[in-house]
Amino acid sequence: MSTTNPTRVVTNEVRLSYANIFEAKSIQGGKPKYSVSLIIPKSDTDTLGRIERAIDAAIEAGIGKFGGKRPNKAALKLPLRDGDTERDDEAYENAMFVNANSTTPPQVVDADLQPILDASEVYSGCYARVSVSFYAFNTNGNKGIACGLGNIQKLRDGEPLGGNRVSAESDFGGFAASDDFLN
Repeated sequence: MSTTNPTRVVTNEVRLSYANIFEAKSIQGGKPKYSVSLIIPKSDTDTLGRIERAIDAAIEAGIGKFGGKRPNKAALKLPLRDGDTERDDEAYENAMFVNANSTTPPQVVDADLQPILDASEVYSGCYARVSVSFYAFNTNGNKGIACGLGNIQKLRDGEPLGGNRVSAESDFGGFAASDDFLN
């Protein structure tokens, strides 16, 4: 899908990880943000190519932040990272990833574009299409391109990430209500 903004991308299907999309969280005392890590299979050359082009467009658009000169791309902190080398996590194997965040909540919808209001329906491990925007930053000597979180469309369920979640019923169903642990 093409957009008129060259720094904006709507991904193909990606897997969500570290999904904090219904409640903003503060990291190290910073401003609370909504955030998610997008795991993109290396085989999805379409999405990865569009992200690379958007990063290049963000570098071009951010030349003012870099002192008026186009910086060497290798000298910048870039948002598209390699899961095989930067994460010791099975979910990131053979994948690239970007961490996206926003101070405003993303709209979260289902495949039929209906709002998802139940936070448990969109979780780390499910699959979604996500809109992201790339922009230049230059703060305290750190220069690079950041990834802003837009909206999220859940496409399908997936194996939950971040521990094996089990229901309370399966944890406690074997105990009778009258079991006395003190005897």
